[in-house]
Amino acid sequence: MSEENGVIYRISGPVVTATGIRSRMYEVVRVGHEGLMGEVIELHGEKSVIQVYEDTSGIRPGEPVVRTGQTLSVQLGPGLLKQIYDGIQRPLPILAETMGTFIERGVDADGLDQEKLWNFEPAVSVGDEVSAGTTLGTVQETETIVHKIMVPPGQGGKVTSIESGEFNVTHVVCNLDDGSEIAMMQKWPVRTPRPYTQKYAPDTPLVTGMRILDFLFPLAKGGAAGIPGPFGSGKTVTQQSLAKYSDAQIVVYIGCGERGNEMTEVLDEFPHLIDPNTGKPLMNRTVMIANTSNMPVAAREASVYTGITIAEYFRDMGYDVALMADSTSRWAEAMREISSRLEEMPGEEGYPAYLSSRLAEFYERAGRVETLEGEDGSVTVIGAVSPPGGDISEPVSQGTLRIVKVFWGLDAPLARQRHFPAINWLNSYSLYPQSLDQWFRDNIAQDFPEVRVEISSLLQVEAELQEIVQLVGSDALPMDQQLTLEVARMIREYFLQQNAFHEIDAYSGVDQQYKMAKAILTFQDSAKKALAAGAQLEDVVNVSGRTDLMRARFEEGYLDRIDGLVEEMTKQIASAVEE
Repeated sequence: MSEENGVIYRISGPVVTATGIRSRMYEVVRVGHEGLMGEVIELHGEKSVIQVYEDTSGIRPGEPVVRTGQTLSVQLGPGLLKQIYDGIQRPLPILAETMGTFIERGVDADGLDQEKLWNFEPAVSVGDEVSAGTTLGTVQETETIVHKIMVPPGQGGKVTSIESGEFNVTHVVCNLDDGSEIAMMQKWPVRTPRPYTQKYAPDTPLVTGMRILDFLFPLAKGGAAGIPGPFGSGKTVTQQSLAKYSDAQIVVYIGCGERGNEMTEVLDEFPHLIDPNTGKPLMNRTVMIANTSNMPVAAREASVYTGITIAEYFRDMGYDVALMADSTSRWAEAMREISSRLEEMPGEEGYPAYLSSRLAEFYERAGRVETLEGEDGSVTVIGAVSPPGGDISEPVSQGTLRIVKVFWGLDAPLARQRHFPAINWLNSYSLYPQSLDQWFRDNIAQDFPEVRVEISSLLQVEAELQEIVQLVGSDALPMDQQLTLEVARMIREYFLQQNAFHEIDAYSGVDQQYKMAKAILTFQDSAKKALAAGAQLEDVVNVSGRTDLMRARFEEGYLDRIDGLVEEMTKQIASAVEE
């Protein structure tokens, strides 16, 4: 038997041990007569331990194991966008055409369509010096996204020939003087971060259009955020809203271990969503990775790496990429299952001892960087966490919180009250405001950070007053504290609540958010003056101008009308004193 081939010695679910094979760590092998795809994850002398990315039922000891000599890699090139993959980059629509609803075992499919022709326009000439990351030419991949064909990392030299015209992704479009041939497609091992020149400090916000996020808990481009929350609290809708409205140019959505019907909803809805910036389908700038909870557990572990590698590839072209991982808890559960099959020492709650370092490895691949070509690109990672019973003291939530700088805590009681997005403003936080404040001062308003602090301190005061109100009722409070409760209610109902399914209210620009916050503070100042001059609280609170201001946010052109509405409201409050 050659050293390329071995035999199965032992099987434990997705973990297979082989003997007589001289493999390397993380090498991809083919297991059994059906050629199931697997990856070597441990070596013990003559024995190799392999995690298999497919269902292993029915294979038995003595069947062959064949080396491929490659690590788990993804194909990168034109054709990634609009595609729906499984965890190991097999295109699901193409598999569905050949075998129907269920994926058969041992099936292999290329991540990119090898036949389709793309129109390649060169950007360099013969004799030019190129290095890793240099753009050789471009392909108009979808109506909105130009795909750059770059020199793969580790290559470079003088161009000896360059072609233009329509080619498939494997066709060599450029030759270099060191003999290397460059096609439109490149391969990259998923567990290795792609190289860049330097990482920048996070000083530009990722504008999401959701008021509670942008205003109170902003996320920087290239940052990492965690959204933990119990079932039904709106994680998936929040992530879809972010995918649709955030100012990232490319979206990578990883459905990691979610229920099949939930993933189906996402796959049905996404192709119909219209990108508000271009009016074209949102799928034109989206790559989806669907790995449902009934798919093999090892492939779920790989799906997160597949997604982040694709995101880094688009970042290297100079795009801002938003990566949604829904949900990292299921990814951690896959690690736990494989770890127990390997008979490793369990850590807290049975998760492997390396859980935190794996989470950190994943989130650390986010960042705003200078690419090899000298452009700016970013990958922003937003990971949902589904803690069992909504208890965020469990290891995955805690491991995530130690790494990410933004915590958007979803709350079941708020969801039951129909307050959406159900993000709890008392226990959520963002550590980015200091580095983003300058951007807000320069681009929105000089006093933006002060307004933010004032709004959040009003919400804090309300929480303290609510405890007293529950004991003695609000009427027992002094007039100024009753007013504070009213202002805080206005913040909650007018500012923090937002309808993700309303075509106008679903998105609020940051300048509109600032004006809305200022309107609330203007109401507070006018009301204080009116009360000091002897007006009644009910008269001040119930002026029709305030109701108009709050209702008009569902109408077109609200940003232009808001100043007039605030002026009308202050006039009415002032006249309440005279009455």
